[in-house]
Amino acid sequence: MTVPSELPPLIGQSASFLLLGEQISRLAALDRSVLVIGERGTGKELVASRLHFLSPRWERPYAKLNCAALAESLLESELFGHEAGAFTGATRRRAGRFEIANGGSLFLDEIANASLSVQEKILRTVEYGEFERVGGNTTIGVDVRVIGATNVDLPSAANDGRFRHDLLDRLSVAVITIPPLRARLEDIPLLATHFGRAIAQEIGWSVFRGFDRGALKLLCDYPWPGNVRELKNVVERAVFAADADQPVNEIVFDPFDSPYRPRSAPSATPRGEPHDGSLSEPLDLGTPFGLRERVATYEKNLLEQALIANRHNQRATAGHLGLTYNQLRNDLRKHGLLHAATPR
Repeated sequence: MTVPSELPPLIGQSASFLLLGEQISRLAALDRSVLVIGERGTGKELVASRLHFLSPRWERPYAKLNCAALAESLLESELFGHEAGAFTGATRRRAGRFEIANGGSLFLDEIANASLSVQEKILRTVEYGEFERVGGNTTIGVDVRVIGATNVDLPSAANDGRFRHDLLDRLSVAVITIPPLRARLEDIPLLATHFGRAIAQEIGWSVFRGFDRGALKLLCDYPWPGNVRELKNVVERAVFAADADQPVNEIVFDPFDSPYRPRSAPSATPRGEPHDGSLSEPLDLGTPFGLRERVATYEKNLLEQALIANRHNQRATAGHLGLTYNQLRNDLRKHGLLHAATPR
C-alpha cells in the first residue's frame, strides 16, 4: 500500500522519528479512532493523512475539519449537516463531514476546542455510528474512522471539565504523540535542506548550494518553539534573502526584529493590587518584610522574564543578563528554574 505521491513527505532519521514512523504504520492498519498529540507545528495533519492513506480505507473519502475555526453552532452544522430551514440561511439540506467521510476517515484538528455539547454528539457518532442532522429527526448511519488532533493535554482537560472523559476514553484506543523538533536535533539539517531546495526551485534557482557552517550551527542550536513549521518559515526567509551562487550564510529567526518596531506600552499595576515581586514600587517601610525573600523573588522574576525573552536558551539568556553560562546555571538551579531552560 503506497502513500499518494502528492502527499508531503515526513522527513527524518532520528531514533524518535523512526519510532514515530513505525507507530504510524502499525496503527494505520488498526481500524479504530486515533488521537494525534503534538505541539504546534510538529506535523499533526501530515501524520493524520498517513494514518488514512496507509489504512484499508485509503481509497475511501478523507474529510478534514478544524474545530477551532468555527463557532459552536457552525461547527455542529459542519460536522453533522443540516436540514432546510434548520436556521436562518439554511435554504436547502446540506451534508456534514461525517456523511462526506462515510466509509473513510474524518480528521478533526484542534478537537479539544469543540464544545462539550458537540463533543457529546461526536461521542454518540463514534460509539454507535449514527446521528441526526441539525434540524432533522432522521437517524443517519455512517462508518467513519475519526482521527483527532490537539496540542492540549487531554487527560488534564478532562479532569478540569473541559473535555468529556467518555469521549477521551473512546478516542484513546490508539494515541500517537509526535516528538517536538528539539527532541530530534539530527533531523534539522535534513529538513532545512529539503525546505531550502523546495523554495530555491520555486524562485527559479538552478541549484541550491545548502547552508554554510555558521548558518547550519545557528539552525541546530535554536530551540524551535514553533517546531517544523517554524523551521520551514525560517529557511524560506533565509533563501529569499540569499545569493543563488553561494551557500546560505544568514539566518533571521525573528522577522519583526527591528529598531523601528512599535512597542506596546507597559501596563501599570493599579495601586493596592498585588504585583509580581518587582522592587520598582515604593516600599512601605513601616511594615516589616523579609529583605532576602523580597530580593530572591525579584531575582527569580528577572530570570523567568529573561528565559522567555530568549526562548529558554540558556547561553542566550546568560549573555542577555551579563552572566557567564555557569553563573546562570547556578542561579537557575537556586530558584528551581533549571528544568525550564534549554542547555545550548
